[in-house]
Amino acid sequence: MTGTAIQPITVLLVEDDPGDELMTREAFEHNKVRNTLHVVRDGAEALDFLYHRAEHAAAPRPDLILLDLNLPKRDGREVLQEIKSEPDLAAIPVVVLTTSSAEEDILRSYSLHANAYVTKPVDFDQFINAIRQIDDFFVTVVRLPTRR
Repeated sequence: MTGTAIQPITVLLVEDDPGDELMTREAFEHNKVRNTLHVVRDGAEALDFLYHRAEHAAAPRPDLILLDLNLPKRDGREVLQEIKSEPDLAAIPVVVLTTSSAEEDILRSYSLHANAYVTKPVDFDQFINAIRQIDDFFVTVVRLPTRR
């Protein structure tokens, strides 16, 4: 990537656990690129953010979504299915970031076209490292679609 400036990206974190949100924020703050992190706390709010509804009317289009599966109001699986079935949203990469390591959740997430599935490490340092690797991969390695 010689000569190419790394552009910050906009990340939507869909997470109802305040502790996991805090660790994710910390991981992003320690990275060299200053990405913008938006947080919503349930599946219904995630869809409001993506469809620019209610209090999220002026929300930016995220370049990456970090999605927990076990959410209040609308389950993460429902949110993933809606994102990937909506032509205007389907190109946004979605990383499922959840505590579940159940094979059925992994298979279902990929069948719903998740771009990656990451089980949240319980250990604080490992969690921070996992978030940094996701961030680094989507900022420096992967070519994301141009924002519309």
